[in-house]
Amino acid sequence: MNRRDTAHLAAGVALGAWAAFAVLAAVVVGKQGVPLWPDRGLLDWSVGHRPVVVQAVARGVTDTGTGVVPYVLVLLCALAVGRTARHRLTLALLGLGCLAMGQALRYGVMTLVHRHRPAGADWAAHASGWAFPSGHATTSAMTAGLLIAAVSLRAPRGTPLLRITIGCWALAVGLSRVYLGVHWLTDVLGGWLLATGWLAVCLWAATRWLPAAMLSGTAPTTPDPAEDHASQDPGR
Repeated sequence: MNRRDTAHLAAGVALGAWAAFAVLAAVVVGKQGVPLWPDRGLLDWSVGHRPVVVQAVARGVTDTGTGVVPYVLVLLCALAVGRTARHRLTLALLGLGCLAMGQALRYGVMTLVHRHRPAGADWAAHASGWAFPSGHATTSAMTAGLLIAAVSLRAPRGTPLLRITIGCWALAVGLSRVYLGVHWLTDVLGGWLLATGWLAVCLWAATRWLPAAMLSGTAPTTPDPAEDHASQDPGR
């Protein structure tokens, strides 16, 4: 897929994701934060199915979707994927900047919507702040998208299992928030939609303005002076 096609695809995904997010946010605001039809049933099921071991695993999974972990993952992936020191630095700055700006956007929306979380009696993990959209779901989805993009740069036709694993991790983090009772399902869906829309905007911008060598994952090469001189001197 060439750059123009990629930009058009990214723009289409961004418009679709943002439109869906806007509709969901409008419904949440219109209902004044009251749980929507899928929210209560899934929360009730989660509260009633919490074996100690599964609950501990869910806490471990959910902890990877916040704090420094996502930033470290993006940084390490940029360092591993980059071909040169400058390439690694650029990828790291772009990845961390995308993640940080997405976080700021999510926080702004969360503050505007100010939806309450489920009742504290249903919580099986610590939580703070407003509910919509879920911070863990948003952050892990953005991180997964950046990791998949980086892996795709390094091996465009390979590592499908790694990409699926990364996607499943983000999915598990989001669902763990519902399982632990600290978010409604629609909070998590909102986080996934916001992350998708923001990543699509970043991809569109990258295809429009980044150099081709940066998007192909290859470092620009410079001709060997000795070879260049030899090509101009047939007698050598």
